[in-house]
Amino acid sequence: MPGPAERRWLALASVVETASLAVLLLNLATVHLPGVASVLGPVHGLAYLVTIAVTCLMPTTGTTRLLSVVPAVGGLLVLRRTRTPAA
Repeated sequence: MPGPAERRWLALASVVETASLAVLLLNLATVHLPGVASVLGPVHGLAYLVTIAVTCLMPTTGTTRLLSVVPAVGGLLVLRRTRTPAA
């Protein structure tokens, strides 16, 4: 099982990745301000890479590592798959 620090980093990166993609798509569908894409594009990309990197550093299965590569929701899927079972 991954440690609490790994899960915390993964949770943060996953939320940033998903939220930044949602804002990028909303911007694209509405006003399409280039500044929003210029700022949030790299933030989204970095969060995506951090999600994959943290997952690869965790003691998980290969299938779980492959889930991290799914755009937008991969980190959230990994968090769900690696959560500890309720007592």
